[in-house]
Amino acid sequence: MATISQWVAGARLRTLPIVIAPVIIGTAAAVDTTGKLAWFEALLALVVGLLLQVGVNYSNDYSDGIRGTDDVRVGPLRLTASGLAKPTTVRNAAFACFGLAGLVGAFLVIYTSAWPLLLVGVAAIFAAWGYTGGKNPYGYRGLGEVFVFIFFGLVATLGTTYTQAHLLTLPAYLGAVGTGLIATALLMANNIRDIPTDKEVGKMTLAVQLGDPAARISYVMMLAVALVLPLLLVATHPWMWLVLLTVLLCLVPSWIVLRNHEPGALIPVLKQTGIINLAYAALFAVGIAMGLALG
Repeated sequence: MATISQWVAGARLRTLPIVIAPVIIGTAAAVDTTGKLAWFEALLALVVGLLLQVGVNYSNDYSDGIRGTDDVRVGPLRLTASGLAKPTTVRNAAFACFGLAGLVGAFLVIYTSAWPLLLVGVAAIFAAWGYTGGKNPYGYRGLGEVFVFIFFGLVATLGTTYTQAHLLTLPAYLGAVGTGLIATALLMANNIRDIPTDKEVGKMTLAVQLGDPAARISYVMMLAVALVLPLLLVATHPWMWLVLLTVLLCLVPSWIVLRNHEPGALIPVLKQTGIINLAYAALFAVGIAMGLALG
């Protein structure tokens, strides 16, 4: 029977920055529009994102575990494949997270009257399960990165902004694309590590389809494009140059991805990419805040 610490490990906390970062950026974009911080709405959006991400992680653990995808792999603990938890228990944990995310999300929509997001939220839950769950999971057809970019980049960021400002601006869009690319890069690093084992079980991730060299280059390119995008705002938000400080955090993981072909070496890259996303979001928010304070 899995311990609490093993359940926490199965939740893959190193992936949580991909839902924290869009809330920071989306809130900053809203403040840029309204001039005030809607902290309660931001907190609700964060809770929804965290529950969805943990739900996705448990769902992947369950679905990959029962398919045998995780039987031979290099990486963090998997509850189902290791036999530490019954598959149905892991599946139910995923459903519980999705259900709670739906309840909190529905409250956020009602509280803010952001009615268009109701259907978006439902779509996010179905997409979270369909990533590796069901009879024809799209994560096995190279569409996992598309899911991450759309829902943990565009939807999470723009949804956060919309619930607070009821308006979407250029900073919100550019920030959404930027954080979405970094989140996608994190998934790409994870899938590069698993290329050999994924091929064996027919899991045709984008990394498998691109091939090892191109997949590694795509990781660096996604980070590079994300860093350049905020510079399109410097005419109206001159402090956005601060985002370039994130380059310093990108050097080591980019070097590892490009040069180190040992699968285990990519495990720290997941955490490092999560830190990059948090730093990117924080500097994006500071850039907006400094502009408002000194503008």
